[in-house]
Amino acid sequence: MPRALLAVIDHPALIFAASALLLMASAWAGAGVVTRWRGLGERTSEYFAIILAANLTLLGLVIGFTFSMAASRYDQRKNFEEEEANAIGTEYLRADLLPAADAARVREMLKTYLAERILFYTVRDEGRLTEVAARTARLQAELWAALLGAARAAPTPITALAVSGMNDVLNAQGYSQAAWSNRIPPGAWALMLAIAISGNVLIGYGARGAGRERRLFVILPVVVAISFSLIADIDSPRKGLILVHPANLMSLADSLRTP
Repeated sequence: MPRALLAVIDHPALIFAASALLLMASAWAGAGVVTRWRGLGERTSEYFAIILAANLTLLGLVIGFTFSMAASRYDQRKNFEEEEANAIGTEYLRADLLPAADAARVREMLKTYLAERILFYTVRDEGRLTEVAARTARLQAELWAALLGAARAAPTPITALAVSGMNDVLNAQGYSQAAWSNRIPPGAWALMLAIAISGNVLIGYGARGAGRERRLFVILPVVVAISFSLIADIDSPRKGLILVHPANLMSLADSLRTP
């Protein structure tokens, strides 16, 4: 996804303000056409009502479909956070299968690795995230090297369990990273916006007069803008109000600190 588009979508408040203003302007533009063309004839109004209803129905379906996409991605991020906590906790226990010196080293590295994974879920600054990613990659290499050395020194089914557990730890991190990069496609945003603009233009075009009726032009743009901002909030992993809290990883960290 282009960085410019991400910069906008990652700010739900900006999405709300921009889309509300754009959709209000679309409704007033449609009303301006009515002023010039003196509105619709009686028979034309029947066809117009069908077109308007179809447009708004399609807008509702697309918004609902996109919201479902965002919600499924949010659930996926939560599930992978839980899987990461389970994988790290299991490997911490399986470290007992290694020789005493290797087991103590692996446990300490797993605690450090767990702290880095918690930072991945809580840090929002891009610069710090880059540092977290670099430290995470280095720790993964060190953990794998430690397990590999122990497995080569004592290639038994017992040490193979520890190696398998470490493989789960590394895979869980990869799945989480992929889930956080999985966003709503730009095409879905463009489709929603195009349908919303056309719907508001049609509403303005179907207005019968000025004054109080045109004040109603605010209602649909605001409602649609709220929907857009909610979808953007759920879809954004690090911005907005609806975020994945690493409750499972933090609970595991607390349990590992307890003697």
